[in-house]
Amino acid sequence: MAEAQAVLGQMLLDAGDARQGFAWFNKAAAQGHLMALNMVGRCYDLGWGTAIDKGRAAECFRIAAERGLDWGMYNYATALTLGAGVAEDKPAALAWFEKAAGQGNAKAINYIGSFHEDGWVVDRDMRKAAGFYAQAAEGGDFRGMFNHARMLLDAGEPETARHWIAEASRTATPAFTAKMRGWLLGSAWPQLAEALAPGSARA
Repeated sequence: MAEAQAVLGQMLLDAGDARQGFAWFNKAAAQGHLMALNMVGRCYDLGWGTAIDKGRAAECFRIAAERGLDWGMYNYATALTLGAGVAEDKPAALAWFEKAAGQGNAKAINYIGSFHEDGWVVDRDMRKAAGFYAQAAEGGDFRGMFNHARMLLDAGEPETARHWIAEASRTATPAFTAKMRGWLLGSAWPQLAEALAPGSARA
């Protein structure tokens, strides 16, 4: 029953009926469905079908994380990193990202790369950052793909970077595609912006 309710909630959300999607996520979450609980958090986080409430969002993510859901771990870690609805705590965030990464969550792996690139909690280490970005790219995360491409460009491998830029553009959100284009046009490799497949549905 809870699984069917969670699926219905996602279908309604995807169809543009966020309010009904939110209602069904809540019904499934009340029965202990962890992904539904995570989605209730997403709804509070982004204002899908309800008013934005970062505190409630973080609480949903925390519970889902503590019960073992990798997406709950990722979202709770993100909230801790940004101080969104919860006190900023980057060391705790990194620990949750690492737990999610241990379950193969590519977005969490990409975020760990950012910690190493920016020197948050850990010493700045571009070699480690590049390794995490490569893992995230292989795992299918479009942000990881672009970060991997940036590292490849720094390593003098523009053609391999072009491949990952093109791959990233296949699944990236329009906002992230615009971010990639802006970065590339302002870089030493503006010609690589052509790899963003402007004719794709998401570009």
